[in-house]
Amino acid sequence: MSILNVVKLSHGFGDRAIFNDVSFRLLKGEHIGLIGANGEGKSTFMNIITGKLQPDDGKVEWSKRMRVGYLDQHAVLTKGMSIRDVLKSAFKYLFDMEQEMNDMYGRMGDVTPEELEQLLEDVGTIQDTLTNQDFYMIDAKVDETARGLGLTDIGLDKDVHDLSGGQRTKVLLAKLLLEKPDVLLLDEPTNYLDEQHIEWLKRYLQEYENAFILISHDIPFLNSVINLIYHMENQELNRYVGDYDHFQQVHEMKKQQLESAYKRQQQEIADLKDFVARNKASVATRNMAMSRQKKLDKMDVIELAKEKPKPQFNFKDGRTSGKLIFETNDLVIGYDSPLSRPLNLRMERGQKIALVGANGIGKTTLLRSILGLIPAISGTVNRGEHQQLGYFEQEIKEANNKTCIDEIWSEFPSLSQFEVRAALARCGLTTKHIESKIQVLSGGEKAKVRLCKLINHETNLLVLDEPTNHLDVDAKDELKRALKAYKGSILLISHEPEFYREVVNQTWNCEDWTTKVF
Repeated sequence: MSILNVVKLSHGFGDRAIFNDVSFRLLKGEHIGLIGANGEGKSTFMNIITGKLQPDDGKVEWSKRMRVGYLDQHAVLTKGMSIRDVLKSAFKYLFDMEQEMNDMYGRMGDVTPEELEQLLEDVGTIQDTLTNQDFYMIDAKVDETARGLGLTDIGLDKDVHDLSGGQRTKVLLAKLLLEKPDVLLLDEPTNYLDEQHIEWLKRYLQEYENAFILISHDIPFLNSVINLIYHMENQELNRYVGDYDHFQQVHEMKKQQLESAYKRQQQEIADLKDFVARNKASVATRNMAMSRQKKLDKMDVIELAKEKPKPQFNFKDGRTSGKLIFETNDLVIGYDSPLSRPLNLRMERGQKIALVGANGIGKTTLLRSILGLIPAISGTVNRGEHQQLGYFEQEIKEANNKTCIDEIWSEFPSLSQFEVRAALARCGLTTKHIESKIQVLSGGEKAKVRLCKLINHETNLLVLDEPTNHLDVDAKDELKRALKAYKGSILLISHEPEFYREVVNQTWNCEDWTTKVF
């Protein structure tokens, strides 16, 4: 049974087309991976099918009474609500039913015998629904999901207004999973999850009976939970049965077949044109030439899609730093309360270190304390000499009205416009992206602009906080290659073992130092 039908969808922003005559359907129980390079329109597609965005053309039809759950990272969480309050609000419809049932009990003393019989029947129906929906186990369900996504570590009584972006996303994801809608729409759900919680979400989705559409650039995660791929490229949406690895094989084979057909057709066109040119002037061969020309005019010419620019991240090496990168003496990190025991850490030139561990235990806080961006609760940090720092922050909250060109130009005013465009193109951005305002770009495109700034400064120390969030597969692979080749020192936070294991020569598990209880 078809849950969702998208028919002849077309959409664009300004003169930049995103979809052209795209059709799509979702069947009951399908687990779909929606994939494509940064900027191909995956999040736009989600916004269109949820009604947040009206398409330029085409139809979006959901089955009646379909409960659709969308992980919307811009959803508003009300100040004054605790995490537990938000999670329990997933069951609002059941609490409303309970209230309705209690109201019925309250009316039973004032009704006729016939009305009483009807009320008892209605109460029985509601009671059965509440029992079947595990209403009396809501607290246990909330605790189980909160524990699985690491929210109990933060504290379920914490005000949602005080949460970080990553913690906020976790709360929204937990609420969505508790709602257990008929269709789940998940846009990069692993971006703010650590390894153990990604593992929990993986098991949850593997056992999920209903349909879901998942956008993710985390290929091992994607492969473990989906059974269909929809690939978004060049304004088209194509369906492939199986996982990502199988899609790659079939897609590459189709690409090679198209290229072979294109070469054969181009040769045939050249031969026909040559025949027409040589024979159209001769009376004896003019009819044959006209026949060949008609064949040329009617030919359905194969067009190859333009190759998208592949990103190239080559970090500029600065001067050699001092032997010491940093040393901490009884450093205690945190804001209002300590997040760590006293830390005595040391990093030396040439080390490439990954900081790993659960969300909310202070990995980003540690980075920012070492860099002197926030004060420590106690203790000291001693940083070495001659450091040329490149810092990639996990979240940039401010809206940016500049174009990509202006953003790079303001950082490197001595570059010509050609050099600025070339620098952005090397990071995998097309001309349309380069001329766009940063605030309209996808998360992956914004990350590429920030990486463009980073690679064009001379550095000898890179401090990177979740640099792979939002990056597509090609960009992630290229960043891994560039970091392996980098001659300086690296301090890296990442939740993707497949990414950091080949880059670093040491791993620090921050769970060993945290004051949080697991």
